[in-house]
Parts: sequence; structure tokens; C-alpha cells
Amino acid sequence: MTPHHFLPAGPFTGRIRVPGDKSISHRALIFGALAVGRSRIAGLLEGEDVLATAGAMRRMGAQITCEGEDWIVDGVGVGTLLQPGQALDLGNSGTSTRLLMGLLASHGIAATFVGDASLSRRPMDRVTEPLSRMGASFTPAPGGTLPLAMEGMQPAVPITYRLPVASAQVKSAILLAALNTPGTTTVIEPVPTRDHTERMLRGFGVELDIREQDGERHISLTGPADLSPRDIAVPGDPSSAAFFAVAASIVPGSDLIIENVGLNPTRDGLFRVLDEMGASIERLNPREVGGEEIADLRVRHAPLRGIEVDPAVAPSMIDEFPALFVAAAMAEGRTVTSGLEELRVKESDRLSAMADALRVVGARVEQTEDGLTIDGTGGAPLAGGGPVATRLDHRIAMSMAVAGLHSESGVALDSVEPIATSFPDFLELMTDATT
Repeated sequence: MTPHHFLPAGPFTGRIRVPGDKSISHRALIFGALAVGRSRIAGLLEGEDVLATAGAMRRMGAQITCEGEDWIVDGVGVGTLLQPGQALDLGNSGTSTRLLMGLLASHGIAATFVGDASLSRRPMDRVTEPLSRMGASFTPAPGGTLPLAMEGMQPAVPITYRLPVASAQVKSAILLAALNTPGTTTVIEPVPTRDHTERMLRGFGVELDIREQDGERHISLTGPADLSPRDIAVPGDPSSAAFFAVAASIVPGSDLIIENVGLNPTRDGLFRVLDEMGASIERLNPREVGGEEIADLRVRHAPLRGIEVDPAVAPSMIDEFPALFVAAAMAEGRTVTSGLEELRVKESDRLSAMADALRVVGARVEQTEDGLTIDGTGGAPLAGGGPVATRLDHRIAMSMAVAGLHSESGVALDSVEPIATSFPDFLELMTDATT
């Protein structure tokens, strides 16, 4: 564990570019590996989570290499994955684990999934339950966690499945299984979740039937399906941009441009909530690349006000709530969040972790079963302190690093090592933006 002390900083200025979107990077590697031929990926996030996905796909036959700033994927095709010769070690990546379980569920392959201490505490039953209906079998550790052994079924059985909890990972796992399943598989979303899988599958030539029915979203895929290789430009990750948007909003004198940020409407909830709180965020040069909305964000310091956050926005910013909690701690008045039970089963229990962390540095926080209520400082800096327990969670670490930038004495973290899972250049970029 490498501790770090984040001290008060000057204003955030200039132009920065955050790493590629993590969700899109995972999917680009997987779909490239399922296409027959060569795909080229520009802007891939080279964090530990995404590299875990690359390693797993290599062990199942895909050739994945780095060529300059691009990644080259020579795919093997749907239905022709190889039996991995060893356990698939996916480190801290829940996305890799759940998506690859879906992929293997419709292949006649046995595999064992393992991960680090944090991933090994995360429940997998929400994925294994629908995949079991398709014919796959799973033997998890007690509690439904990793290590987990599975055997795929080929041919698998098509299903119609209504998501009991909004989850892009579960939806994506089922659609990945459907690629090699004869017949039509349908996923029903009562609440829309991030739709990178659907957009990218269409980009790789897969036909999807997506329709609204009785207020729900029905996504159907008829397999087996073939994928055609393509070139992909990965936009900047809005989850990574979130930390700098919050930092520029709370540190006086800031005027920062964050370039090339993905603003998919299923992912931009944080920026809409910050708008509602009074933040100054301009969307510059809006454009579309590879089916994804992109813009440059100009963020200037502005006084924030507390609000009651509509729980309906949660699926479009579920990973950004730790950053939002820091913004709320600096706002004028009270911010109330609810409907966030999902945060208790992330890399850590993020509601508990952020409540504890913010209290350590002087914020006024109350925790409920499904959210936090935060009384802000009215723009004044937090007292600071620590060490804050990051609980092996990269988003807790980065959020509390941002809190230290507008504090009286700084914020000490017990470890910054988890940051490498999603944002290896975070510390360097933060220094560049404040000097």
C-alpha cells in the first residue's frame, strides 16, 4: 500500500485529455476478438482492468498486440474460442468477469475465474442466474463469489429475461451469450442502462431489434451471429473526466477544458446533475464518432448549491457518485441522494466508504440504506485530515484526492495503488492541470 497526501492546489487551468472510456475499451477488445479478421483500436484505456480483458482474450485464441498508440486485434470468430489453459485472473475487474462469463456461457468451454481480494467479495449471482437459464453451469465460492468455475453450454438456450436490477453488465453478459446461441434472446430493461454494447455490436455488423414497449426497452438478438472487423476510436471516459469536472468546479479560479469526452446520454448523468447544482460546464465542439456522442468540456469554478438528486438519473452516473459526493460536501445547503443500493456491491461498499471518508476530513454526512445526505460547506474548504481508507477502490481514492485539493490541511489516503486499475495517469494529469 502506497500512502499519499493530497494538498490544497491552485486553480485547474489549460487543456487536458483523459484516458479512453473503460466500458468501451473492454467491449472493443472482446468484439474485436470475436470478429474474423483484424480490428484496430485507437485510444484504448491501458489500465489494469482493460489489460485483464486483453489477457483473457489472448488465452482464448485472439492475437492482441500494441502497435504504437493503437491496439491490433486479430479475432478468431464466434463459436471458435479456445479452452483457456489456466484460470482467468481478472484482477479487480468486475466488468471483465461478468462480460466474459456471458461470452463463455454459450461456448462449450470450461473456465475458472479468479480475482483480487476486492473482486472476490463481489456477488456474481445476478449474472450466473440468467446464464444458468441458458444452460451454463457455475460452481462459485460460498456466497456466490470468486473463485468460480463454469462450464458453458453449446448450443445454449435462448431466453427472454427482464432485468430485476438496472445493470449494463448483466444485459451485456446475456447479449454476449446470445451471439453463439441459436434463436432469439431478448433482454428487457425497465430502466435504461449504458448502451455501449448495443451500439458497438451494430458497428461490428450484428443485427439487433431494439424497441420500446409499455415503457420498457426490449433488446433482441438472433444467433448465431457473425462479427465483421472494424476500426474503433475510443472516446475519453466520462467517469474519468468526472473527477476533473468536480475539481475545476470547487477550486476557485479554475478554467479547464477537458477534451474528447464521451457524452453518451446513458453516461452523462453527472454533468447534468452538476448543471442543476449551478456548475459552469460548456459543451464545446459536439460531434459523433463511431456512434458515440463526444464534446470538449469547459469547466469553470462556480458556487454549487445542494439539491435532491432524482434517483432516476442513477443508472447514467452510477460510477460517478463518489465524485458527486465531494462536490456536494462543498456546496451551499443540503444534497440528498437515494436509490443507490447498487453502490454497496461495487469494488467496495461505496456508500459506507464515502460516508466514512468524508467524515474523516470534516464533512457532515448522514448515511441511509440507499444513499447519502450531505450538508455542504457553502464553498469553504473542508478541514482535511486522514488517513482515509480507500478500501482497494479506485473511485474512492480519486474522489478523496479531489477533496484534498480544496481543503485546509490536505487529505491523506492510505493507498493510491488502486487508481491504476482505471486511470494510470491520474496523478500526472492532476499535476499538469494545476501547474
